[in-house]
Amino acid sequence: MSLKKIIPLIVLVSVFQFTNAQYTEVINSNRPGVSRSAFSVGTNVIQLEVGPYTVKEEHSLLKYSDSGFGVDFAARYGFLFPQLEVNIEGIYQNDTRTYTTSINTIENKRSNFKNLALGVKYLVYDPYKNTEEKKPNLFSSRANKKFSWRSLLPAVSITAAGVYDTKDNPYTAPGVEGFSPKVILATQNNFASGFVFVINLIKDRIGTEFSDFQYILTLTKALNPKLVLFGEAHGIKSDFYADNLFRFGGAYLWSKNFQLDTALTFNTKDTPSVFSINLGVSYRFDFHKDPTDDIDNNNDAKEEGKRRKRAKGKDKKNKDGGSKKRKKDSQDIDFDDN
Repeated sequence: MSLKKIIPLIVLVSVFQFTNAQYTEVINSNRPGVSRSAFSVGTNVIQLEVGPYTVKEEHSLLKYSDSGFGVDFAARYGFLFPQLEVNIEGIYQNDTRTYTTSINTIENKRSNFKNLALGVKYLVYDPYKNTEEKKPNLFSSRANKKFSWRSLLPAVSITAAGVYDTKDNPYTAPGVEGFSPKVILATQNNFASGFVFVINLIKDRIGTEFSDFQYILTLTKALNPKLVLFGEAHGIKSDFYADNLFRFGGAYLWSKNFQLDTALTFNTKDTPSVFSINLGVSYRFDFHKDPTDDIDNNNDAKEEGKRRKRAKGKDKKNKDGGSKKRKKDSQDIDFDDN
């Protein structure tokens, strides 16, 4: 969810300062939750985010219940430049729908992708770029929590994706199949005291008869360098399905490249009622290399070359001087034949 850039925990290491790139010292996961961060994972970073979940839904009017499990997943890769990320994400579900009547009970087993999309995200605006790193005040905790007007300026990204739906998919509206566009506008504010607020505005399956609009509001709070809590509101509106979902949970930073998370999802209606438990993991393969490292290495190589050249010249001088001295000494010898 992130937490979203913070994925969480990004707040923990750089105090929300992203001066030259989207890369952070700790993993930048979209989990927990389902909103997307405004920031990418960083150049040459491959990141996997997976979350199995349970399914429990009951519809009071249509007299059916769904029970099963699923998994949501995402693979993210930052390339070319810091603001750019390509990603593939989806949700696969396997459940049993049970219709109960006064006469009998009918069970219908179902399985398919509820969502499968390939997209590209670009950071349009980064309010933290080219700003000096904020140094903590060692003498005043109040100063460190002081409100900053800059925090009202959100980072903004746009994601353009292609959604693929199979024919006769039990989780999509009738007649929806094949490819359709999807657009996500994401904003992110990093406030003092470890708070991060993310907004997602989503237009899904554009051009189809049952295109839907979604909004996601996610608030994250870092309790310490390892633990993050979050709350999320998720609204969905279309002619096929409409709902307001709520999620609460947290994430734990196991290591700088590995994160664990969990969340509960529920709604407040019974057409259908929704309750889900989610567990998740995020792991990154960090191949990022800071361009300044190359500059430093080149400078070090140049300095080493200069040192060797000076040493070589000095050594040559010593050798030449030694030869001349020995030659002079030989000429100064007085051979007395008597």
